[in-house]
Amino acid sequence: MPSFDIVSELDMHEVSNAVDQANRELGTRYDFNKVEASFELAGEIITLNAEVDFQLQQMMDILRNKLVGRKIDTKSMDVGDAHTANMRARQLVTLKQGLDQPLAKKIIKLIKDSKLKVQSQIQGDQVRINGKKRDDLQQVMALLRESDLDLPLQFNNFRD
Repeated sequence: MPSFDIVSELDMHEVSNAVDQANRELGTRYDFNKVEASFELAGEIITLNAEVDFQLQQMMDILRNKLVGRKIDTKSMDVGDAHTANMRARQLVTLKQGLDQPLAKKIIKLIKDSKLKVQSQIQGDQVRINGKKRDDLQQVMALLRESDLDLPLQFNNFRD
C-alpha cells in the first residue's frame, strides 16, 4: 500500500550559511558603516542586534533575502517584536519546524474534507498518509501545495 509522510523541516546548515552571508553583507554595506550590527544564530533562534529600530528593519530584509537565496521558506520564520534599550535595538526570529498538533489536525481535516480515499494519521511531528493508489497520494500532495498553511511542507518517505 503506497504511503508518504508530511513533515516540516529546515536544513539548519543552510540557515547557518544564510546568517553568515547576512553578517558579511552588513560589513560591506555603506549604511551599516561604523555601526555595531550583527546576526547571531543560537539553535533555532536568530538574534538581530543594531543601534536603532530602522536598522533592524533593513537587517530583516537582508536576512529574508539570504534565506530565500538558500531555498529556505520564510513562512518558517516567527518574527518577534523589536526591543530598544540603552541605544541598542534587538529582535528575535524563531525558526519553526515540525508539525504541532493543531496544524496536523488541520491538515487531516483538509484531507478528509476533500473526500479522497486515503487514510491519515499523526505520528509525532509528522503526518503519515496511506492510500491504495499512487494517484490519490499525488492528489493529496497537490491539495496541500495549493492550501494556505502557515508552515512550509515537505513530502518524504514515499513508498510504493
